[in-house]
Amino acid sequence: MDKYLPPTPGELAEHPNRFARIEDWIQSARAAWSVWGGHTPHVIPYTGYGSTTWMRVLSRVVLLKPRTTKTGRLKKIRGWRSFLATPLAGAPVTVSVNGSSFVVEADRGGVIDQVLPVTLSPGWHTVTLHSGDNPAVTAQVWIVDPAAEIGIICDVDDTIMVTALPRPFLAAWNSFVRDENARRPVPGMAVLLERLTRENPLAPVIYLSTGAWNVAPTLHRFVSRHLYPMGTFLLTDWGPTADRWFRSGREHKRENLARLAEEFPHITWILIGDDGQHDEALYGEFAASHPDHVRAVAIRELLAPEALLAGGRRHLDRTQNPSKIPWVSAPNGSGLATQLRKLGIISQDSAHRF
Repeated sequence: MDKYLPPTPGELAEHPNRFARIEDWIQSARAAWSVWGGHTPHVIPYTGYGSTTWMRVLSRVVLLKPRTTKTGRLKKIRGWRSFLATPLAGAPVTVSVNGSSFVVEADRGGVIDQVLPVTLSPGWHTVTLHSGDNPAVTAQVWIVDPAAEIGIICDVDDTIMVTALPRPFLAAWNSFVRDENARRPVPGMAVLLERLTRENPLAPVIYLSTGAWNVAPTLHRFVSRHLYPMGTFLLTDWGPTADRWFRSGREHKRENLARLAEEFPHITWILIGDDGQHDEALYGEFAASHPDHVRAVAIRELLAPEALLAGGRRHLDRTQNPSKIPWVSAPNGSGLATQLRKLGIISQDSAHRF
């Protein structure tokens, strides 16, 4: 049992932020109590991405009662159980792919977010992750083809999934209460993304959201159920950081946009979001600083009740677009497809399928 014990407060990384230190202490105490109660490390795998020379592996290590299916796979963790599962800071995880193995370590929130050097061919690959004595789990990783020219970055809440909730309560409701069966897709958005990926089969698909990693399995099932193209979810970890009392979702998006531009300098991105948060401002900022990396921006216009719950619309001054990057907006996927067709970004045949 000792090998599962979490780091002591003295072993945890030092943080200048008092709230971060308090959170570390609480999580350490929770982990110790969970281990005493017979919980063991379980890896929750997330879809990753990479190039032919490296891959970004994403997963989360939590302490749970050992429960497996007949095939030895970890049973699903849903809703509030996923959110309340105790993360295991510093947990070692063995990552294996294509004959290579690496040992990585979970961060203070139990999250594995590591770039590993490995040679892989373009397309989907299966990665094996293992921690402790529980059965290994597998994750999918999309290796981007060097010939890829287009990529897709898409927001989640109110862009592909209707939330209709005040922003302060949105994450809690989605995490603790709602099952993916109860979530409604935004009309036409699944078809729009499917057409974009059909016309650009090499395109990586990135779902960039301010949501917590705890809800990643639920979002993955939602995307699968409603026939959105599979892709990588880049979410964030709730709670304080070294220099903030609460993590900034806006900074999370900004940093990942810049990172993707640096990782794939040959790709221009189609950016999809909504006008209820900061997507317009962030995409405009990214387009201004990385004009050669943006193919187009598509903004879903919230309906009046949705905009009210989201805290109002945040319109960008589009006259400040010196690079003249194509920018379209509409209340649903069909409207966005029509405008993208006029700009030649999707074919006329695809637009007529809505």
